[in-house]
Amino acid sequence: MAILSRVFSRRTLAYATGGTALFVGGGYCLSCPTMVTRRPPPPWTPPSRSEMLKELKESGAIKTLTKGTQSSEGEEFDLLIVGGGATGAGCAVDAASRGLKVALVERDDFSAGTSSKSTKLVHGGVRYLQKAVFELDYDQYKLVRESLHERRIFLQTAPYLSQMLPIMLPIYKYWQVPYYLVGCKMYDFLAGKENMETSYLMSKGKALETFPMLKSDGLVGAVVYYDGQHNDARMNIALIMSAVKHGAVVANYCEVTKLLKGEDGKLNGAKVKDNLTGQEFNVRAKGIINATGPFSDALLTLDDPKHEPIVQPSSGVHITLPNYYSPRKMGLLDPATSDGRVIFFLPWQGNTIAGTTDSPARVSRDPIASEEDIRWVLDEVRNYLSPDIKVRRGDVLSAWSGLRPLVRDPSAEKTEGLVRNHIIHVSEDGLLTIAGGKWTTYRAMAEETIDKAVETFKLQGRVKSGCVTDTLRLVGSDGWSRNMFIGLIQTYGLETDVARHLSENYGDRAWTVCSLAEPTGESWPLYGKRLAHQYPFIDAEVRYAVRHEYAQTAIDVLARRTRLSFLNARAALDALPRVVDIMADELGWSYAERQRQITNAVAFLGSMGLTPAFMAAANIPEPIPRGWAEKARGALWRAGVGAVNLVLLRQPAAAAEGSEHFGLGPGRSKFEAGEVAALRNGFGTRAKVGADGVEKVQTEEVLGVLQAVPGYSEISKKELDYVLEEAGLKGQGEIGFDEFIEISGNLKEVAFAPTPKKHGARRRIPVEKSGGGV
Repeated sequence: MAILSRVFSRRTLAYATGGTALFVGGGYCLSCPTMVTRRPPPPWTPPSRSEMLKELKESGAIKTLTKGTQSSEGEEFDLLIVGGGATGAGCAVDAASRGLKVALVERDDFSAGTSSKSTKLVHGGVRYLQKAVFELDYDQYKLVRESLHERRIFLQTAPYLSQMLPIMLPIYKYWQVPYYLVGCKMYDFLAGKENMETSYLMSKGKALETFPMLKSDGLVGAVVYYDGQHNDARMNIALIMSAVKHGAVVANYCEVTKLLKGEDGKLNGAKVKDNLTGQEFNVRAKGIINATGPFSDALLTLDDPKHEPIVQPSSGVHITLPNYYSPRKMGLLDPATSDGRVIFFLPWQGNTIAGTTDSPARVSRDPIASEEDIRWVLDEVRNYLSPDIKVRRGDVLSAWSGLRPLVRDPSAEKTEGLVRNHIIHVSEDGLLTIAGGKWTTYRAMAEETIDKAVETFKLQGRVKSGCVTDTLRLVGSDGWSRNMFIGLIQTYGLETDVARHLSENYGDRAWTVCSLAEPTGESWPLYGKRLAHQYPFIDAEVRYAVRHEYAQTAIDVLARRTRLSFLNARAALDALPRVVDIMADELGWSYAERQRQITNAVAFLGSMGLTPAFMAAANIPEPIPRGWAEKARGALWRAGVGAVNLVLLRQPAAAAEGSEHFGLGPGRSKFEAGEVAALRNGFGTRAKVGADGVEKVQTEEVLGVLQAVPGYSEISKKELDYVLEEAGLKGQGEIGFDEFIEISGNLKEVAFAPTPKKHGARRRIPVEKSGGGV
């Protein structure tokens, strides 16, 4: 009895429990709650954009710069960072937290480029590890080790924005079982004590139970490993606001148009243009950092007109699918697609994202996902899903293209090709460029960049400490816990999914968001009017984005403060007038400005996967009218449009008169008035009555029938074949009228998209150029 009491003593049980937790947790605690009270954190209102611009202009008032003294007209900055993406924002946090006086300017909005269009993974790169082993590539090995180390820091510094995600590798050949399992175990081993969870083998039955959408034919089993996932644009904003909290001066929509040099030929500032007002002013700084990602060459050319480009961007396309395409807590990785690239299939923010492609691209401010790339992703998704799941182009809720800046070291020989991660280069005039890399390693890149800046610009006497970003928690983290959403529900009467969303996207700043919410006027929920009924975004987020996160346009809110346009472009279009109306209250927009904001946002949403056919059919929304004058104007406009439509539609309606009544069959809701009648007439010219008494046309005649119908003359055989296969009708000898209408409706979604550019046969992309899927 004495032995049993000693074995099961409190101390022994405590040691055993602690050891088990250490083993299971991989050696560290992810997202440990820090809140010791349910009270909201102390309020903090950041300086306004106008206050930021004032400080930038004051630095430009300096006429002469001398060491150790400053003009009374203003103070120069230690560093001017150009670029407000992940790299630039990370550099701002690092430099400001060391005590440096930092300015950051961004031509567009923060994270408007690549940083908001990633695969949303925080990962070490299993493909990099494969290359390191099979090609004995030590650089790839170092990259994996660094990424796995940074993954842990990433998930700890912003725990509310990132979390673990198990990812399944389905196995369809028995010899792949030890191959993938050993690879994932090596991945765990390299992470060491910083590993998340141990990878494991899953039987066929368990794999299908976990991922019931998976194709079962030939499935042997699966290997599951763990990586991280995050909300990239929200993470970028958290970095920006953390830099502001540490004293950095930041301004979006401010473009560098000229680099300023002193008498010694070294850079000492830049001319900046406020793209919202057109006003230009100078900003003075001891050093300038170029963190513009794919646009690095533009700033390097301003520094040296003879500069040879170092960026060779590739386009990564992702699509968003409904949530029924994947389980809520498990992702999928296809390590060997039809052309050798990696594709991920991941749950994110309540929907499913699939990607990425990797195609050579030109540098552009707003890259658009091509129809060819969207179809390629859908084809690869179809290969892994059960045959009874119809993967349709119409299920694509949103699509986007991001440019990954593959870079060549300008100080290396041209034959050495592209670097695998990132480069830091200082020009003769003192422009420090950081380019390349990936989201997971942004912090390490920033640390290395600021170390180089301190050395290059001789700022040793200005820093108060070394780098502290490995332990610095970002804005929203200190008062957050995983159960904080319950307090939001109990305090503000929010719906559960809304409270979870706010907690997981704003951290402890969710209390401030809720304080801006308007009463719903309902018995439940009490607060939180949704912008789109199927998504948890609420009106208060728009006000918060303007007052606390420098949102200046409707696109800023729909794409980067909330992620509605990435989740569902059509829902974003529906929410647009309401978003513009709320922003008009905050920013004092006129009716003309509200119209301009809507027009710009509609054009942007057209680049997010909405087909031109849908955009042409959809009416551009009007601003919500205010006052009797605007309401009268809107009524007159609607009456005029209605009269015109009545005249235009009279002829098709008369043509349909006397014909048989067409019920609402498959896909009928996709057509305009009179369009079904035109399709019926075209179908009747070739149709023959079969033995079953039903009119049908031969499948090979469908293309000719469609091309004779007004509006369908540009249909190609390739597009028709794609839709027939998608509808499961390929190989069927005859097509009935309902099937014909379904085909026509799907063609409106597919064939009326931009004509894909012909790139020739896709080539196998080397791992170092693929980004490991990001």
